[in-house]
Amino acid sequence: MCGFTVRAGTSAGSDAERFAASLELLAHRGPDETAVHASGERVLMGFKRLAVVDLEGSHQPMRRGDDVDPERYAIVFNGEIYNYLELREELSRVHGETFTTEGDTEVLLAGYRHWGPDVLHRLRGMFAFVVHDRVADLLFAARDPFGIKPLYWTQWDGGTWLSSEKKALPGLSHPDLVDPDQAAHYATFQYVPEPATLHRHVHRLEAGHFALFRPGDKPRQQRYFQPMFRPRPVDDADRLGAEILAALRDSVRVHMRSDVPVGALLSSGIDSTAVVALAREINPALLTFTAQFTDPGLYDELEVAAASAAALGVRSIAAPVSVEDVMAELPRIIWYLDDPVADPALVPLYFVTKKAAEHVTVALGGEGADELFGGYTIYREPHSLRRLEALPGSAKGLLRKASAALPDGVKGKSFLERGTAELQERFVGNAKIFTGEDKRRLLHREVASFREVTDPFWEETAHLDPTTRMQYLDLNTWMKGDILVKADRMSMAHSLELRVPFLDRAVWEVASRVPVEHRLRGAQTKTALRRAVAGIVPPTIVERPKLGFPTPHRQWLAGPMFDWADHVMATVGCGHLLDLQYARGLLHAHRAGEADNARKVWAVMAFCLWYGQLERPPAGVELVRPPRIAQAPAPVPGPGPAAHDLATA
Repeated sequence: MCGFTVRAGTSAGSDAERFAASLELLAHRGPDETAVHASGERVLMGFKRLAVVDLEGSHQPMRRGDDVDPERYAIVFNGEIYNYLELREELSRVHGETFTTEGDTEVLLAGYRHWGPDVLHRLRGMFAFVVHDRVADLLFAARDPFGIKPLYWTQWDGGTWLSSEKKALPGLSHPDLVDPDQAAHYATFQYVPEPATLHRHVHRLEAGHFALFRPGDKPRQQRYFQPMFRPRPVDDADRLGAEILAALRDSVRVHMRSDVPVGALLSSGIDSTAVVALAREINPALLTFTAQFTDPGLYDELEVAAASAAALGVRSIAAPVSVEDVMAELPRIIWYLDDPVADPALVPLYFVTKKAAEHVTVALGGEGADELFGGYTIYREPHSLRRLEALPGSAKGLLRKASAALPDGVKGKSFLERGTAELQERFVGNAKIFTGEDKRRLLHREVASFREVTDPFWEETAHLDPTTRMQYLDLNTWMKGDILVKADRMSMAHSLELRVPFLDRAVWEVASRVPVEHRLRGAQTKTALRRAVAGIVPPTIVERPKLGFPTPHRQWLAGPMFDWADHVMATVGCGHLLDLQYARGLLHAHRAGEADNARKVWAVMAFCLWYGQLERPPAGVELVRPPRIAQAPAPVPGPGPAAHDLATA
């Protein structure tokens, strides 16, 4: 787990000071080692390492040669390839490759040298990497199938820059480069959907895509993986459960491969508990970590999680979180995110990963299970609304008018609104913050429609049932834009590698086949997964309903956080983008108990904190440290001619 920056298209020796400063902005991702390598005359590759596998070897940027050039290929790689031992054996036995290190980076580079882009179909892991072939003078960049690891790019001053985080790219302190259309999407989704960012000139390589390009050119993206659901009838529910458990057990097994201590994050839910139960089979001394809200009168998950840890025979360690901690750290949290994500659940994640990093270097999490196995309660909506949806259009129109006449908060208003709206209009993903006239008022203008983002996914799933279509939308928007962004940034803020065993290709192959009736049954979600892990997870957790992470942001904003939030919105200089008087009115109405505006206020506050850092990063963040330039490793020669010539691509 690491961070990297690549600059391509200008002389490798030009503006070395800016490149070094850029690389130091990623120091939190890789505190163990720094190295810079010039690959050819126009490509500079910088790397920050968090050593997890092959601690004394596997230095990056790594080079590998062929008969044409002993340093033909150079790679920077962030992530983990969990099946690297199996790939290493195949490359050695079948293809005659030789290796001088014990890690996965050399295996990945050898695999690319031998198979070219087809190596992506063989990888089991989380990754973002860039390879430069200096003979062909071409770059190859790729990102893992689900988007666990980030990869940003931009074109600036005649060159192409790529980096693990947006903050390391040039041009971010120019407020006129903030994209108001993406601000509108943020107001809807509570994040900016990929491949865009809040900066016009910065983009993300999309999950499941690779790009091939020459130095200085725009990366040309191509999809290599599309996670499409393909439900199949099930004759034997127990056999399905056994298949799910076998796939998940094997995934946890390879995710435990590490040369440093591995722990696990543990909540009160079934997903993380199942991961802990399986990880404990490999390491009975596993440490688990749970966030604990310490302010009086607030619900927290520690009691349930600690009971689960005791039942599984593992140690539970609490990570205390107070509202004072939140106000002190939230500016720093937003800085680590790159673009704001208005999900209050990232706050306890920040503190629990901080606590975990005091004990371990790697932690396992339960991210992805809800999107794969149908865990969100809103997925039951097509069933609960089926009678309203069956009404003729005229009847729906009358009910819609009736719902519009009801005051906000009246019981039944939302049910009527949603039941008389088309699925594509009412479901935009797991979060929907500002809608309609409220969004136009917040942003001073007519705004981009959220359907610019969502319609392509609805079109791709026209053949599927409504619940599965909702899952597919979340898999491609919510999971990538919220769940995985906060998991990566909050853990890497503390130099902790967070691994997510549910987002494994083998687990996906089973999950994608589960029919809807085995995902949802009555009020129960994730039915097949619950059946699968019933023998290893405590019964109280197996039957526990989906709660989400109960972050007390409503109480905070109405009480101890009110003055601070009001001050943030009153003093930040983004009034040309947002109507901050309107937003402050939402905050005051929330405190008065007139409406529950907590999510809207939190979204605006997060945006304001982000905007205020464009030129003034938060106090306490060490943005630039003296670079430690290490000698890149010696080139590793490869046998025979290259199997893949980028010049023909």
